[in-house]
Amino acid sequence: MLNLPAFDIKMRREGNQTQVWDRLRKRWVALTPEEWVRQHFVNFLIEHRHYPAAWMANEVGIEQNGCQCRCDTIVYDQFAQPLAIVEYKRPAVEISRAVFDQIVRYNMVLHVNVLKVSNGMAHYCCRIAGDHYQFLRDIPDYNELGG
Repeated sequence: MLNLPAFDIKMRREGNQTQVWDRLRKRWVALTPEEWVRQHFVNFLIEHRHYPAAWMANEVGIEQNGCQCRCDTIVYDQFAQPLAIVEYKRPAVEISRAVFDQIVRYNMVLHVNVLKVSNGMAHYCCRIAGDHYQFLRDIPDYNELGG
């Protein structure tokens, strides 16, 4: 049970693997605890916070200091510029400083002004203004992200 709204998630068995339909990647992916959180959080953003699905992407590769990294979800504006990064962890993983350090490293490449982290139970969102991070009380609607 997650601290996110339930929805009619599409699942199937492929051999000995359970898969879930990723509406952003438009393909079936292996169902892991982290993927369960991702699919519920993406649904929450689209259905409850008005994020345009067409302006979001899952598992986006970026290069940082010569290393390939993968952002869990990136939210874009109408000009395809990144607005927010979302990092997911499985429910058993505590949201710690190390998790925030990971998403901050990704932001050194993407330069967004909103960072979100969720393990499905706890959700954190902060807005970046210069060198300051302001934690928000709630996950903002898409139109509150700013560009």
